[in-house]
Amino acid sequence: MLLQLVLSGLGTGGVYALVALGFNVVYKSTGALNFAQGEWAMLGGMTAASIAALPLPSVLACAIAVPLVGVVGLVSERLAVAPLRAPTALAITLLTIGLGLATRGGTMLVLGKEPMGYAGFSGDAVLPVFGARLPAQVAWVLGIAAAFMLLVQAFFAHTVPGKALRALAADREAAALCGIDPSRGVMWSFGLGALAGGLAGAIVTPLTFVSYDQGAMLGFKGFSAAMLGGIGSLPGAALGGIVLGLTEALAAGTVSSQFKDAIAFVVLLLVLLLRPRGLLGAAETSRL
Repeated sequence: MLLQLVLSGLGTGGVYALVALGFNVVYKSTGALNFAQGEWAMLGGMTAASIAALPLPSVLACAIAVPLVGVVGLVSERLAVAPLRAPTALAITLLTIGLGLATRGGTMLVLGKEPMGYAGFSGDAVLPVFGARLPAQVAWVLGIAAAFMLLVQAFFAHTVPGKALRALAADREAAALCGIDPSRGVMWSFGLGALAGGLAGAIVTPLTFVSYDQGAMLGFKGFSAAMLGGIGSLPGAALGGIVLGLTEALAAGTVSSQFKDAIAFVVLLLVLLLRPRGLLGAAETSRL
């Protein structure tokens, strides 16, 4: 039973880690918290389910839906954030709340209110793991989440656009003097954040139905994972998501499933009180 709970927690943690990654990518380049992140995860799940209903294979539906959500992130930044005359971290954070509400309302009008789901990438296959049963979709979630995080880490470490975003995070004015366009960097960070959120929603939807009003909870849990790991830290997003997912699963299995959603709130409060910088954060929270 313990192994079964751990496997379940790892799958959930992989989803939270992707949402947290989206928070951290935007924070690294703007200093702002993107509270539309959860809505973009919801949009990824509902879009993938709608495409799969055409019908199309689940993997293809996911492959189409995730880039579409990335485009939504890019367009949202161009329409709402880019026109700001004083793009302070607080202004962008408040604006993302409006972006999240707009995404939720638009999704409800276009895709409807009914919960949606679609088949797993390997159907209903189950893998035996030392006596426990691991749904194949959970294995897909873990593999895809790990691969995406490694790609994002490599993007920031070894590509020119990634290094430009790091330079903007370190010193926006100095980066601009070196020829880096700050507004374009913010645009790409929103696109990458939306891509991470859309991927999280698309790969978790085969495990559970998703509806237009679930984005806020996904976003809050992703934010809790980001704070737990250390806001602005890409490895911290992975660690925070896994720890939060395991904590939820173990609490639900050993105490009561009624407390499952409350765990994220408790974790966030404890982090803010005891270790505001997170598990992998620096002594002072930094965007470097």
